[in-house]
Amino acid sequence: MKRLLAATLGILSAIGGFVDVGDLVAASQAGARFGMAHAWVLLVGVLGICAYAEMAGRIAAVSGRAVFDLVRERLGPRVALLNLVASWLVTVITLAAELGGVALALQLASGIGYLIWVPVAAGAVWLVLWRMRFELMERVFGLAGLSLLIFVVVLFLLPTDWGRLGHGTLHLSAGGHGWAAYWFVAVALFASTVSPYEVFFFSSGGVEEKWSAADLARSRSNVLIGFPAGGLLALSLIAAAAVIYHPSGTSLTSLDQVAQPVVLVLGGVGLAIAALAFFAVTFGAALETGISAAYAAAQYFGWQWGKRVSPREAARFHSVLLVGVLLAVLLLMTTVDPVQLTEYMLVLSAVVLPLTYLPILVVANDRAYLGDRVNGRWNNLLGALFLLIIVVASVAAIPLAIVTRMGQ
Repeated sequence: MKRLLAATLGILSAIGGFVDVGDLVAASQAGARFGMAHAWVLLVGVLGICAYAEMAGRIAAVSGRAVFDLVRERLGPRVALLNLVASWLVTVITLAAELGGVALALQLASGIGYLIWVPVAAGAVWLVLWRMRFELMERVFGLAGLSLLIFVVVLFLLPTDWGRLGHGTLHLSAGGHGWAAYWFVAVALFASTVSPYEVFFFSSGGVEEKWSAADLARSRSNVLIGFPAGGLLALSLIAAAAVIYHPSGTSLTSLDQVAQPVVLVLGGVGLAIAALAFFAVTFGAALETGISAAYAAAQYFGWQWGKRVSPREAARFHSVLLVGVLLAVLLLMTTVDPVQLTEYMLVLSAVVLPLTYLPILVVANDRAYLGDRVNGRWNNLLGALFLLIIVVASVAAIPLAIVTRMGQ
C-alpha cells in the first residue's frame, strides 16, 4: 500500500491520458467495432509515455525545474512560444471536455441534464485546484480513479471467451469498417496515451513534491506503476466492449452504453459504481488538464507558480488557471458534445505532439542541466523510435480524419 501511495502522481497523470471522457467512449467504441485489434496501440503508448515520463521526472528531480521551464531556456522563446500556444489550446479544449465528462457522469447518476452540472463541476474543480494541497489532491483523485478497475472485475464475471480475446489481440482486423477507419482510431487512441499535458503535469508535480536526485527511484516507481495502470484501465474498457458489443457490431456513442457491461453483471449497483468511476476519472483528468495549462503559461513567462506556494504569491498562475476553467465552461455552454469535442481534440493533439516530445529528448541529453544523469544509449534509442512514431501519427492525423469523416 505504501508503494501505491508513493506512485499516485503517476497514476493521476496516466488517468488524464488513458481514461478521460473521450477515451471512455473511444476505447469502448474501438472494442465494439474492432474487437481487440487496437490492443497493440495501448502497448506502444504505454512504452512511449513511460520512456518520456521517465525523462521528464529525471529532469525535474536532477535540475529541480519543470520540463516547460527548461524548454524555453534551452530552445529559445520563439520555439517555446509555439509549443506553449499549441499545447495550451489543446489542454484548455481538453479541460472543457473533461468538465463535460464530469457533468455527464453526474447526469448518469441523477438523471438531470448535464448542462446543469457544468458550472457545478467547474466550481468544484477550481476549488480543489485553489485550496487542496498537491500531495493530497494527487492521492485522493489518483486512488479514486482506480475505481475503474471494476471493468477488469466484470471481465471475469461475464461469459468472456479469453481465447477469442487473445486471438483478436494478435491478429489485426478492420472488422468490415475499412482500414482507413481502423488507422484513424489507432492514431486517436495513441494520441490519447501521450497527450502533452501528461508530461507537463508529471514533471511539474515532481517539482511540487520537491524531488531531488535522491528521489529518482521514486520517480521511476511513479512511471512504472502509474502509466501501465492507466493502460490496463483503457485495455479493460476495450475488452469489455469487445465481449458485449463486438459480436453484434453495435456502435457506441454515450457513457451509459460504456457502463452496460457493469450494469449487465451488477444491475443497479453496477450503474452506481460505473457512474462513480466515470466521475472519478473525469474529475481527476479535469484537475490535471486545468493545472497543466496554468503550469505551462507560468513556466514560460517565468511567473511564480504551483500549489506549493500561496495563491497570493502565485496570483498570475491562479489567474490563468481560473481563465482556463471559465473558457472551458463557455465552450461547453455552446452545447457542443463533450465526447465529440474530445475526438476533435485528439486529432489536434496528435498534430502538435512533436512540439512537446522533441524538446524533452533534447533537454534529457543536455549535461548542463543533468550532468552525468543524461540519457543513456537505450534511453535515446527508445526515445528516437517513439519520436518517429509520434511524427508519423502527427502527419497522418488530419488526412485520416478527413478521409474517414472522423472515423465514421
